[in-house]
Amino acid sequence: MAKVDVRYRKNFGLLIAFLIVVTLLYVVTVLLGRNLMTNFVEAEFNNRKAEVFDETIKPFNDFFYSKIPEVSYYQGFLDVNQASGISNTILRKNPFIEKIVFYDILFTNNRLLSPGISFNNLLFHPKSTYTFNLDPENKLVKTKLNAELTKQYADDFNNMAIKVVSFLDRVNYSSRISDADLYKVYYSVNPGKITYLNIPRKSDLLSYKNLMEDPHAPLVEYEQDWFIFLVDPQKLAVVNRFTNLYESIEIIPVVNSSLNDDANSIITEFPLPGALSDYKLSFKTTVSHLTKEINRRFIPVVFGVSVLYIVLLMIAYLINRNILINSKLYRLQYDFINNLTHEFKTPVSVIKIAGNNIQSADRLSDEERQMYGRILDQEADKLNNLMNKLLSFSQIENKSIKFKAERIDLNDFFDSIFSAIKLKYPDLQLDYSVNVEKDLYADPVLLSSVFQNLIDNAYKYSEPDKKFLSVKAQQNKKNIVITFEDKGIGINKVEFNKIFKKFYRVKNQFNQQGSIGLGLAFCKEVTEFMGGEIKVVSKQHEGTTFTLIFPV
Repeated sequence: MAKVDVRYRKNFGLLIAFLIVVTLLYVVTVLLGRNLMTNFVEAEFNNRKAEVFDETIKPFNDFFYSKIPEVSYYQGFLDVNQASGISNTILRKNPFIEKIVFYDILFTNNRLLSPGISFNNLLFHPKSTYTFNLDPENKLVKTKLNAELTKQYADDFNNMAIKVVSFLDRVNYSSRISDADLYKVYYSVNPGKITYLNIPRKSDLLSYKNLMEDPHAPLVEYEQDWFIFLVDPQKLAVVNRFTNLYESIEIIPVVNSSLNDDANSIITEFPLPGALSDYKLSFKTTVSHLTKEINRRFIPVVFGVSVLYIVLLMIAYLINRNILINSKLYRLQYDFINNLTHEFKTPVSVIKIAGNNIQSADRLSDEERQMYGRILDQEADKLNNLMNKLLSFSQIENKSIKFKAERIDLNDFFDSIFSAIKLKYPDLQLDYSVNVEKDLYADPVLLSSVFQNLIDNAYKYSEPDKKFLSVKAQQNKKNIVITFEDKGIGINKVEFNKIFKKFYRVKNQFNQQGSIGLGLAFCKEVTEFMGGEIKVVSKQHEGTTFTLIFPV
């Protein structure tokens, strides 16, 4: 006959495959996350420079688009003192303006004035020229330029005059002056220099055109103001809001070589516009600095992935533990059914044999009749006790049994219990004593079941020459303590917490014929059901002591 495999089927291969797949996904995710974070930081290193650029040239743009046009508010009537005040404010608020040149210009048809530039009948005459700058002590210095010194700005003056004349050719009463025209005519932006002529009214422009075209026009003079702002881009304040990306940002000339011979450094650049175009923003950092930023951003990512990985490992652990628990439970249930069958089968077989002997016998003597009657009675008691134990255990677990407590006189209770034990186990050396002042409040039927189980265990798990049991009841201030001390084979300490579990059986030479593993579990459930507590102290090969503790 083929051997039946009663083992619980555990698919550990699937669990191992799950762990391998999860681990591979974790490694791939971490590597991919690291690669993506590296690419992201490197891309941000290249892209954030536009924001640094905007922040850095913001003061310059404010000056160019807001402060310079304020000159036109004076409509050409600025004198040197007013120009000095305006220049003082500009120089102090805008450190990147190195020097300001102020021209007080006349637009006139008086050809006798000199020097100047004339177009037909219109003359552009520089009445006076001044420069303004701050000295090392931050004081305003005003310098009047002579004819010789003014020559260094002659080209700028000529270009301004040419642009104005070209524009006058296109001006008429119906023409509309656009913003683009204003910037083209009155502004001139070159590297390191911005020139600005205050913007005349349209009526003034028509008057200038008339002077240029009409040789017989009466002599008139119109004052205009012209400024040259000399710019030093290196005095712009660099705003680095991304110190995590850029270790240093500086403004350097465009002609400076940007070749990077240091493999440990990363450099990127951004050109400056207009009057700043001779210079550029240079962004520098080291590989280690950028790696530090990558790690800083990567740590939360890897932490989140690791937490998810740990959660999956915990799930795998719980699945594995559940498999092991189910395996143990399956084995316990199998042993329980097998042993329960054996426990029922033995008395049933004895009863059947006794019944067959009685049925087949022609005559029974009184001695045989008494023997068979005693056998039938004992085996029937075994079946009844086993069924009662199972039923009581089930009722206690399901909380369907009622606590039928009463006051128990332990002297009478002990005499009743141990009188029957002496008949059942005549070879058991029994010693018991009661030293209590009060009755025990408990269910006598359940308490007798606990006593019976503990006494049976003491007898069953003792050597033939060590069948000894001492039962003592004592009372202290709070509790009644009942001890069962035998000289049996003892219990290993590692099994102290297991012996009170359902279906658990201690493996030893006295347990080879099977046991359903409910005796001590039943004692624990019943004792706690009655409000008590059970403890065990044991030493292998010397004996075991069970202690029942009930409140007074």
